[in-house]
Amino acid sequence: MLHYLFNAYIGKSMIEGGMQKVENKGHMGEDFETMFNVDSNQMKVAGYLETIGSLFLLASFLGKSFTRMGTIMLNIVLGVAIIKHLKAGHGFEGSKNALRLFGLNTVSYLETFRKK
Repeated sequence: MLHYLFNAYIGKSMIEGGMQKVENKGHMGEDFETMFNVDSNQMKVAGYLETIGSLFLLASFLGKSFTRMGTIMLNIVLGVAIIKHLKAGHGFEGSKNALRLFGLNTVSYLETFRKK
């Protein structure tokens, strides 16, 4: 049961950001794009990955495959976000949210391999 709560929390947290990137056609603002050295196409791909991965996590009660696909998609986006924050000089404080979600997501992924 806790596993599904993790997935719902992560899915809800990530879907808003993903939808925002998709609706803005990849544009998150001039400062954001120059600070993290990303272009609008990269942001759009990240938005689609976030949205689809979040939907998979929200549907994880249907099976382990949904959890695995969702966590892999989201961890790719979160991993890149962590690296971009660190390269931009934000350190731990700047990447704290992405690190927290990445950790919860990894625990959720590993949980799918546990034998019951």
